[in-house]
Amino acid sequence: MKDPSLREFHFTAQDFQLVCKLIYDHAGISLNASKQELVYSRLSRRLRATGIRTFSEYLKLLERNDAQEWEAFANSLTTNLTSFFREQHHFPLLAEQLKKIGDDRPIVIWCSASSTGEEPYSIAMTAVDAFNSFTPPVKIIATDLDTNVLETARQGLYALDRVEKLDEAQLKRFFLRGDGVQQGSVKVRPELQNMITFQKLNLLDATWPIRDKVDVIFCRNVMIYFDKDTQLAVLKKMAPLLRADGLLYAGHSENFYQAEAYFKLRSKTVYELSAQLKAVQTDKS
Repeated sequence: MKDPSLREFHFTAQDFQLVCKLIYDHAGISLNASKQELVYSRLSRRLRATGIRTFSEYLKLLERNDAQEWEAFANSLTTNLTSFFREQHHFPLLAEQLKKIGDDRPIVIWCSASSTGEEPYSIAMTAVDAFNSFTPPVKIIATDLDTNVLETARQGLYALDRVEKLDEAQLKRFFLRGDGVQQGSVKVRPELQNMITFQKLNLLDATWPIRDKVDVIFCRNVMIYFDKDTQLAVLKKMAPLLRADGLLYAGHSENFYQAEAYFKLRSKTVYELSAQLKAVQTDKS
């Protein structure tokens, strides 16, 4: 860890503890002591941007509920590691699920941590392949807490190194190569963008702007930032949104054993509703 005396801004243990409390209360993100240098680095950028000279003054600004700075604060401390077809084993199962549902009704998929868009676009590509159509009966709701990454996702424009793991057939089928000022980049086809609605959503909000029953929830590598109580609260709210035959896709290091009243493990990091909740959802349908 950097010598505190060499830091540009004075940053105390009390400052760090208050940052931890604020981001936990706001977004459910649980930071341990090992994150102190990361927090200092990311929030120092906010002090420079605002012209504030001390962390204590900056934290007082947040405590006064400055809405604009709260958004920037949350964006700064949100981790957005993602890639196209990350944890690839989920996508063949998703394709099977979509084919089983068929095209008799609209299929709704919620991607609850869309980051810069690679995950929802991977879901859209899977839907196109499953139905062999660029207009499959699939609607994707892609949400994230971070407004900066949502804007990147909406644009659907990526540097070539972000798509280097995709094969040539996928690149030709799903992307347009940039030219002029966009040379060296690719843009997802508009048909994929048309399938997806991007919007801000905080999983800790009292209510979520999701009105339709969903067939699929992707909530991968999000819960690792929450403690078990917060995980349970989020899963409890997700369960009523899922159709009786719906599936919840989790991250490779996530385990929801504490939520067995709501979800049971179906296969590798894929969950279905508990038998009791399935019966309830079936009765309502």
